[in-house]
Amino acid sequence: MAAAVNYFHCFIISILFFLSFHTDTAFSQRCHPNDKKALLEIRKYLNTPPNSNLISAWDPQTDCCDWNQVVQCDGATNRITIFNLLLADLNRPIPAAVFDLVFLEELYFHETNLTGGIPRAITKLSQLKYLDLSLNHLSGTIPTFLGQLKNLVSIDLSYNRFTGSIPASLSQIPNLNTLFLDRNNLTGGIPATFSDFRQGEFFLYASRNYLSGEIPRKLGEVNFKLIDVSRNMLEGDISFLFGKNKSLIYADFSSNLLRFDFSTVEYFPTSLGTLDLSHNRITGSLPVGLVDLNLDRLNVSYNRLCGQIPVGGQLQGFETTSYSHNKCLCGAPLNKCK
Repeated sequence: MAAAVNYFHCFIISILFFLSFHTDTAFSQRCHPNDKKALLEIRKYLNTPPNSNLISAWDPQTDCCDWNQVVQCDGATNRITIFNLLLADLNRPIPAAVFDLVFLEELYFHETNLTGGIPRAITKLSQLKYLDLSLNHLSGTIPTFLGQLKNLVSIDLSYNRFTGSIPASLSQIPNLNTLFLDRNNLTGGIPATFSDFRQGEFFLYASRNYLSGEIPRKLGEVNFKLIDVSRNMLEGDISFLFGKNKSLIYADFSSNLLRFDFSTVEYFPTSLGTLDLSHNRITGSLPVGLVDLNLDRLNVSYNRLCGQIPVGGQLQGFETTSYSHNKCLCGAPLNKCK
């Protein structure tokens, strides 16, 4: 009788252990099967040296929510919301399976030697907020269908080989506040529809392209925090981008073909810390309002400015190179006015 009881007791313990093990295993698999399937496809795509070490922890027998090296799961939904691959040597297009991670909010392929273009399948990522494809070898045009990703807050396509014009459809993204397009081969003008960006602050980086034409006057309605359109072929007037009610802290318009009378600018944002207007065709004199700014950097060299440099503020503290190669600027730190 005692032996039978002991046997039954051991049998019950074995059953409980079995159930406990499999229940724990089931609960440990937080990662959604669709996400895991997509990640294993990406794993297969990347599983070649020297990239295989990046996904070495992607064990099919483990929970993909624990594959923290590249991906992260949302704590509440257990869906993959972040894919972050940095400093790889892919030399191939964006893995198609990435676009099956339909709950992604952040997608980063930073300095990974991606090739090809941006496929339409990216529009499947309707919850995407941050897109970083910078420092790659991506080419072709910037697709208009990026404007369908209505939740985007930041786009970084800098340091690639994109050609063609900046798509006006980007202005259809209601929450977009940061746009990096610098160091590509973009042509055409800055879309007038960018005046639709009415967020509290906007950051635009579009330097070192081949942009041309005038900056649309309607962009004066945008509250830029930072604007860098240096080293392009932009023309005309930009005085409307300044004003005392703006939040601008950094403005670089250097190395363009801008031509306007600088002395007509009455007010500058009190927040302005960097202003580079060098290597343009700007005329007139330096506005007196510059003395009221706490500038860290000012460069108006290689223009057609004339008259005395206003006295006060930071203006006399800059090197002479900040003012050199103008028509007839004078006064400290340059030579005395005659």
